[in-house]
Amino acid sequence: MQVTVRFFAGQRDIVGAAELPCELADGATVGVLWEHLIARYPRLGGFRRRVLYAVNQEYSDIDTALHDGDEVAFIPPVSGGSDQPPAFCVTPEPLADPAALLRLVQTSADGAVVTFSGVARDNFEGRATALLEYEAFEAMATPVLAQIADEAQARFAIGRVAIHHRIGRLAVGETAVLVVVAAPHRRPAFEAALFIMDRIKEIAPIWKKEHWAAGGADWHHDE
Repeated sequence: MQVTVRFFAGQRDIVGAAELPCELADGATVGVLWEHLIARYPRLGGFRRRVLYAVNQEYSDIDTALHDGDEVAFIPPVSGGSDQPPAFCVTPEPLADPAALLRLVQTSADGAVVTFSGVARDNFEGRATALLEYEAFEAMATPVLAQIADEAQARFAIGRVAIHHRIGRLAVGETAVLVVVAAPHRRPAFEAALFIMDRIKEIAPIWKKEHWAAGGADWHHDE
């Protein structure tokens, strides 16, 4: 079957079109379509927890079955628009102010927000570092960050999560990764932040090269 997908604001910029035709198997749902689109346009993954769904101009949910000829709209946040940072991203630009991510994840039900900033340090195991360089498989990295957040939400009593990771060259003192976790209570927020960082090191397709002050460079993972 074929459906028409409509995009708005920041999503339209990512896709490069206001609407697209999409071929799906019979019986596909809104959720199947959304995951198909994220696979095709990975940056849409940043809207994963901040998108509303509409089928034929009526709000729906991810389990809504689609039919040939349907019009599906994925609606980004109305307030804030494309100026609001995505929940998940991998970027060569300096990372956003953590306060912006705090505003993104915190709700009135949350009594705790834990922010972790991973910063480029001037040494590794006693060896002086000149700068760091991060490389990522970008098409996969953002969806993996969203997957890690899903895992944390299934494991801990937390609310929304935001994860931003820097790529490219970083001077000593620059922020390499930001993790922000909101929760009703502090303990699961702290535990989830630690879990998320451990999982990033385990499965995110992001690699670090340490450039040594004395010359030379090595790829490695933090332990």
